[in-house]
Amino acid sequence: MLIAQRWLDEAELSEPNDPNAIALSTVDAGGMPNVRMVLLKDILPDSFVFYTNYESAKAREIEAAGKAAFAVHWKSLRRQIRVRGNVSRFEGPDADAYFASRSLKSRLGAWASKQSQPLGSRAELIAEVARQTARHGTNPARPPFWGGYKIVPLEIEFWADGAFRLHDRFRWRRAEPGAVWDIQRLSP
Repeated sequence: MLIAQRWLDEAELSEPNDPNAIALSTVDAGGMPNVRMVLLKDILPDSFVFYTNYESAKAREIEAAGKAAFAVHWKSLRRQIRVRGNVSRFEGPDADAYFASRSLKSRLGAWASKQSQPLGSRAELIAEVARQTARHGTNPARPPFWGGYKIVPLEIEFWADGAFRLHDRFRWRRAEPGAVWDIQRLSP
């Protein structure tokens, strides 16, 4: 995890927009994959954390499968990390603190959005934001349907660009969380 944090820290100095953007992949009940961009908000010693609406399509898929994968690519650094692992909710004081750190408009938007559900018009969404603003005021608490997920990796691959397409690839694998990592160099 230290390598991932170091690479993210370096990306924050060179990537112009959202160096913490990850392409999160889940699968639906029929096994059809879904991928979307989300923001990685923390790298803990044992996991990667992002936040979302628990009623969204991604959350429903995570809850059903208990697994997810993501990739992050930093073009300016010519590096990539891929992660696959088990997912669980990340709630409590940490989620509350992160929610409180978001802009007021983002917090009210979290209350107003029925993420992934059909929406008749943008005007309906704006009206719902106004209703939630009147209801929750200028310091809304974290909604019960919104919080974090942590991905505890079982596999991490670090990729760094190499001359003549002779890239450096290292795969870290373990059978279960807490087990010793098996680290292998992979052909490019």
